[in-house]
Amino acid sequence: MKMLMKGNEAICEAAIVAGCKAFFGYPITPQNEIPEYMSLHMVKAGGAYVQAESEIGAINMCYGAAASGVRVMTSSSSPGIALKQEGMSYLAGANLPCVVVNVSRSGPGLGGILPAQGDYFQMTRGGGNGDYYTPVYAPFSVQEAVDLIFKAFDVADKYRTPVQMVADGMLGQMMEPCVIEPRPAVKVDKSWVTDGNSGKRPRNIVNSLNLSAEGLEQMNIQRFAQYKEIEKNETLVDYRVNDGDEIVIVAYGAPARVAVNAVDELNESGIKAGLIRPVTLWPYPYASFQNLPASVKHILVCELSMGQMIDDVKIAVAGKYPVHFYGRCGGVIFEPSEIVEAATKIVKGGA
Repeated sequence: MKMLMKGNEAICEAAIVAGCKAFFGYPITPQNEIPEYMSLHMVKAGGAYVQAESEIGAINMCYGAAASGVRVMTSSSSPGIALKQEGMSYLAGANLPCVVVNVSRSGPGLGGILPAQGDYFQMTRGGGNGDYYTPVYAPFSVQEAVDLIFKAFDVADKYRTPVQMVADGMLGQMMEPCVIEPRPAVKVDKSWVTDGNSGKRPRNIVNSLNLSAEGLEQMNIQRFAQYKEIEKNETLVDYRVNDGDEIVIVAYGAPARVAVNAVDELNESGIKAGLIRPVTLWPYPYASFQNLPASVKHILVCELSMGQMIDDVKIAVAGKYPVHFYGRCGGVIFEPSEIVEAATKIVKGGA
């Protein structure tokens, strides 16, 4: 049955249906509906809700709950996610599954409470210390956010890794119909957990500390072998490029909805345009740029930032196409007409 839900609340309900048993949070706009919803519904669903004393406290509570083997989630908005980065590194170092939702806002620093996409580097390049990545999902609709929450928990469990979802402030606050139904969870071995049953199994230790240089190196090598599997199996992209397209627009998250409208307007005006929408920001869908139609002459990256995803697009095209950028920041959201104008100038040689 379809329900009309705000993005933040739909994410919560999907997490509960997916089997989340512990949520630790702290208030910050524009994600406040998430801890509010979880405080009302987690206990009813047989789980635990704790409002931590800080974002730092919340992510470290996730570490403890994840080590016990339960499905756990936390959420915040951009400055709060920055505070969680040390804990994210610890979770990655200890190979602990956890889902972290970032309802992003504008920055740097405290910035403002309006939507933005300036957290791309933070989310796709690890964010904390050491060698690690986290899978990052970027939905562009409430329904897709629901679907990706289920996938996020499965991927976290399957690969024993923190997984992030970036649902910018637009998506968190908008209301759309969605369907939230139970679905089979991935079956994984959790014999590694520290759940107090030491009398029934060998003693387990969950830790990110390894004072042996060779031992730590091997742990990192094994983790990066897992990352190769994630790149191979879990990369997602919405690819809408056809023969004859002259320009390809690249956008992600809720702003990609604006780009979809811009592509339609461009095609109506006689300029053939396509769209590549990364659904996973890490692993990035580099392969989608490898065999574009011969008609493609330009790539236009559109972000609500000063330009961060553009670096991955340049890596993907490897100098084969000129890569252009159009962005707004500070909480200003571009209109389809702005993207159309920028693309038209590029195709007609004015940019």
